[in-house]
Amino acid sequence: MTPLSPLNPALNTKPGNKQQWGGLPGSSRSLALHSAAKLHQSLTLIITPDTESARSLESELRFFNDPEQPQTILHLPDWETLPYDSFSPHQDIISERLKTLYLLPQTQQGILVVPVSTLMHRLPPISFLTANSLMVKLGQRFAMEEMRRVLENSGYRCVDTVYEHGEFATRGALMDIYPMGSEVPYRIDLFDDEVETLRTFNPETQLSIEQVGSIELLPAKEYPMDKAGIAHFRTAWHQRFDVDHKSCPIYQDISSGISPAGIEYYLPLFFPTCSTLFDYLPQSSQIFLYEHVNEAVELFTRELNERFESHCGDLQRPILKPGEMFLPAGDLFGYINTYPRTTISALPLEPGAGRHNFASIPAPAITIQSREENPLQHLENFLLETSQRVLFCAESAGRRESILELLARIDITPTEMDWHSFVTGAESLAITVAPIEHGLHLSDPAISVISEAELLGERVQQRRRRQKQQDQGDIAIRNLTELRIGAPVVHIDHGVGRYRGLKTITVDNESSEFLMLEYANQANLYVPVANLDAISRYSGGHEDLAPLHKLGSDQWQRAKKRAAEQVRDAAAELLDIYARRAARKGFAFEDPKEVYQRFASGFPFEETVDQQTAIEAVYKDMISAQPMDRLVCGDVGFGK
Repeated sequence: MTPLSPLNPALNTKPGNKQQWGGLPGSSRSLALHSAAKLHQSLTLIITPDTESARSLESELRFFNDPEQPQTILHLPDWETLPYDSFSPHQDIISERLKTLYLLPQTQQGILVVPVSTLMHRLPPISFLTANSLMVKLGQRFAMEEMRRVLENSGYRCVDTVYEHGEFATRGALMDIYPMGSEVPYRIDLFDDEVETLRTFNPETQLSIEQVGSIELLPAKEYPMDKAGIAHFRTAWHQRFDVDHKSCPIYQDISSGISPAGIEYYLPLFFPTCSTLFDYLPQSSQIFLYEHVNEAVELFTRELNERFESHCGDLQRPILKPGEMFLPAGDLFGYINTYPRTTISALPLEPGAGRHNFASIPAPAITIQSREENPLQHLENFLLETSQRVLFCAESAGRRESILELLARIDITPTEMDWHSFVTGAESLAITVAPIEHGLHLSDPAISVISEAELLGERVQQRRRRQKQQDQGDIAIRNLTELRIGAPVVHIDHGVGRYRGLKTITVDNESSEFLMLEYANQANLYVPVANLDAISRYSGGHEDLAPLHKLGSDQWQRAKKRAAEQVRDAAAELLDIYARRAARKGFAFEDPKEVYQRFASGFPFEETVDQQTAIEAVYKDMISAQPMDRLVCGDVGFGK
């Protein structure tokens, strides 16, 4: 019998049967779910009411995972866009979704966490992923041009340098590619037409890291962009919408082989029939539902219908009915009810058939009171009176050191160890780094996990998906719908011109669409739509006053050279200023140490990464004899 056996009641394995679990506050819920999934010889689907609870649950499940016998933990993230939005999800989100959908049919046992609103989305058929996935191995034949066409048809973007998911670049006999679903990009080195080496590389430094034997390439989109996919989209569009397709930018972009922003909400037009997540699940799966999932479905359905009503009148951007893009609530629960399902609740349940309560106990009052004479009095009393073994959880290694300093004031020195070492060991006090927002308090076994939030007081968790910054930032043009006739644009090689629309040109009996850019003296430049990444918005002033450069002259090159020289001059001036400043001495304040730590521990919010960096930099400046040279300013938020 393991120490966690009280968290393993009889599992619900009969299809269509329903039971309830109660008495699972805080992270005891995650521990019970992890234990139940480990006993079940198939997939465990856990449905949460929102994205935040799904992310939190996934983090806690990974904390409880046994490193020697880990369970597969998958997460199908939400697009993080509102229904019928006119912009697309971030590439990292699409990458994680495609990886999860690809792995699901192959997963014999494991856990899948999904928010209920994401569960209601219709998905591409399983056959789409299997048919559009490729394996590249050492020694196999690799035709560079043919692979380029395959990747572009799968939605990958050809770029100069690979930085993020869904990009590839070619240089002679080398191809760099960042496959969807992969944690690292790969470099394919050819000898003649065979793969000689496969290596991972760092996208920031572009340096190779290690060799691998094979790589798996998933499609870059959840929909096909090959000829067959585009043809099906066009046919389905005419069947669904009675509008002038010539005035619809989305239709025109897809016809030109361009993925417009927000195209994900037209997914059913690419396939004869779409799938649901239930089509990806094994028949022997079990389902767990958080409390309030029903209310979340009602809220999402209401918001979905409101969004449809407010967007359905746009003849240039017609939209699909909610039932075509999302599962109706009745159909959703119809699918769920065919599986063995368990509803889990933080509060204890009244005794009854199919109901189980767990050996969890309420969290003790242990919060540090920074304004009291002895801030740690509540914690000290708890540790003196309890017979439980206690594991403290800090959010980061830095926060762990701060907590150790606090505990040292009451002569508490916990041992540093992970969860499984603690559970299987005999240490009465331990500390670890873990993303646990809420603690765990069990009477049998007698174990307490105290989170940093419980110790320091509730904190506002601010979890953001941090996106990589692009060199062109907001001036980059992502699709043709962002351009208007007459707008000034900048070509990376030819300078400022004005966009005059699309023009079809036939070369070698093959018609292609080009962007027509007008330059000085009414000279025209034709840019293939595939090279849209070479065009950016003009940001040098008022659009009407934008100067047009002369094609064939060195005017643009001279302008770029002058800008580079000005940058070098500014850099030299700054170096001189900083050299003179470094030679001076300033006033150094005394390090406040404990007083400051007490003040910081009472801060009721979680600092963002930028805020924490600024705080640490100013703190270091204040106690340094080096003259301070720093300006800290923030954006104007709501209510300021």
